[in-house]
Amino acid sequence: MGRPCVFVRLSGCPLRCTYCDTAYAFREGEPRTIESIFDEVVAHPTNLVEITGGEPLAQKEVHTLMACLCDAGKTVLIETGGMLDIGACDDRVIRILDLKAPSSGETERMDWGNIDRLTERDEVKFVIGNRADYDWAKAIIEQHGLIGRVRAVLFSPVFEQSAGLEILGHAGLNPRTLAEWILADGLDVMLQPQIHKVIWDPQTRGV
Repeated sequence: MGRPCVFVRLSGCPLRCTYCDTAYAFREGEPRTIESIFDEVVAHPTNLVEITGGEPLAQKEVHTLMACLCDAGKTVLIETGGMLDIGACDDRVIRILDLKAPSSGETERMDWGNIDRLTERDEVKFVIGNRADYDWAKAIIEQHGLIGRVRAVLFSPVFEQSAGLEILGHAGLNPRTLAEWILADGLDVMLQPQIHKVIWDPQTRGV
């Protein structure tokens, strides 16, 4: 968080999380060649690239794109919703596994075998919408020994909604509340609010 990064957002997602703030990715987008995406990415003066969505692993060509970017010396991350096998990703790619907490409505869709596929280079992310999500995430962390096993464990509060925001049905969580829970429990996790929604208007795209 806070580092300049090129985001490549791919269309399409089989999940329908209650707090989804990129529902436009379900239906928008246009066909692009690997070459055109690669050329646009490398034109930016930053070494960090994140592939996101939608659900990026739902598009098979994402693996070719990631390999090309790695070959070009880029640091490549992919953020995945956790229902598809992460094992096919290039070993050079940092995988951010977004484990869906109960308030997402999609917990039962997870491929829990992905936890066994994680390495010390990867990250695990929990989007937290309420106290029940927080307690669930703590239990998953303990059950699987995630702290110390992966590069980082991220807690991201659902952005608090205001009138006019396109959202499927979640009120959100104040980041201060989440920070206080983390401090009270002494959890060694990284608080990750959506900083672009603080800097720019929350509905702004391309930032």
